[in-house]
Parts: sequence; C-alpha cells; structure tokens
Amino acid sequence: MTRTFWVGGNWKMNGSLAVVKDLVAQFNAGSKSPDVEVVIGAPYVYLSLVADSLRKDWAVAGENCYVKASGAYTGEISPEMLKDVGAKWVILGHSERRNVIGESDDFTAEKVVKALEAGLKVVLCVGELLEEREAGTTQAVVNRQLDAVIKAVSEADWANIVIAYEPVWAIGTGKVATPDQAQEVHAAIRGYLKTAVSAKVAEETRITYGGSVNGKNCKETAQKPDVDGFLVGGASLKPEFLEIVNANN
Repeated sequence: MTRTFWVGGNWKMNGSLAVVKDLVAQFNAGSKSPDVEVVIGAPYVYLSLVADSLRKDWAVAGENCYVKASGAYTGEISPEMLKDVGAKWVILGHSERRNVIGESDDFTAEKVVKALEAGLKVVLCVGELLEEREAGTTQAVVNRQLDAVIKAVSEADWANIVIAYEPVWAIGTGKVATPDQAQEVHAAIRGYLKTAVSAKVAEETRITYGGSVNGKNCKETAQKPDVDGFLVGGASLKPEFLEIVNANN
C-alpha cells in the first residue's frame, strides 16, 4: 500500500503573536503537494490563533496533554481542551517530555489512550539517547517505548497514530541520522509492529523521522522506503519548512 507522506512542525516553546502571524502568512502563501498531510504543533496559548488562521488543508496539534478531561490539575491541558480550540492532533512522548520533564513510558501510554478517546490523533515520539545508541541498545529502547502503548491501545487505534522516530542525540544538535540509519530503525520499528501488533498495522502505520531535519538534508531521507515523513523542530519556525513539506515530490 501507499502511505500518505506526513510532515509535522513542532514549534516547542517558541514564538510570539507577531512571529506566529508572520509564519502562518508565509505558510498560507506557499505551495504544497496534494500528496502530503501537514500538521503544525504550536504552544497552547497560540493554538486558537493558528487553528483560525492557518490554511485549511493543514491541521493543528497540541504539543502535550494530560490524562484527565478536567479537574484540579493546575497548569495542565486536557485533550478535550485541545479539541475545543481547533486541534486535531497531539504530540506525545517527545524526548523533552521523557528526559527533561521525566515522563515515563506508562504515563505516555496513558496520555495516548486519553487523547484517542477524546478524538485526537496522536504523534507518538520514540527514540534513544546517545549513550544508548553507543551501547547498541537503540532498538531495545524504542521497542520498550512502543510496548507501553501497544499494551494500552487496540489494533484499530493505530489508524490514528503516527510514530515519530527521533534519536535524542540528533534533536537540536545539528547532528542528523544518515538516511541509512533512519531507514534501519524505521524498518526495525515496522518489523516490531508486525510481530507485536499485526501485519496490517505494520504496513499501514506511518513512521516519520525527526532530529535536525532541514530543507537541505530532507530529500534523500524522504526517499527511503520506510520513512513516511518528518517531525520538524527548529526548521518549522522558518520558511524552509515548505521545502520539507514538499520533500517527497
């Protein structure tokens, strides 16, 4: 089967009203292949603005959510709130949530379940630290992160999940996995999904790459058979994001 190419932007904790308005205007004026799905992850305080003003063939994502719909959870944002302000997606399990904030695999899986129940689609991030790659445990780490979600969701739920493989050592460092390194891990993830879930889920689930992706290095990686798109950090705050959106042309 042909999996629709998927490109997401993750603005992280960046932006201002002026920056957001300018970026949206540039993205709205740009060209996009009809064969790619595009999602912009924005800080919660700008989600309504982005959802209201962004071109309608692109979608909007929250960058995180909590596991409850409402209640006494100061500072948290529920999946239902994300939906209410126009988000269709949410990014979960990002390495900055796992390794900086300290969120566990099981807590990430709980968030995935709640987001799906609320009707959001999920970008599930997985990836290894530099010391884990050097120790040869990349796939064991990624499989462990996947396992928590595999145990928590149904086979049907995978239709609403995109996996983002993001080696932590390549995020914001300027280092990037080579196309062959990305393909190797993506193929292993697909193989693991086949074993742990089903052949159908393995074939249909989109597995994207993230980690210092930019307009110059994206095209070769986009041609790899198991790379179904990108989750883009810093470059999604620049006009060159449009080059990445069209990397598979």
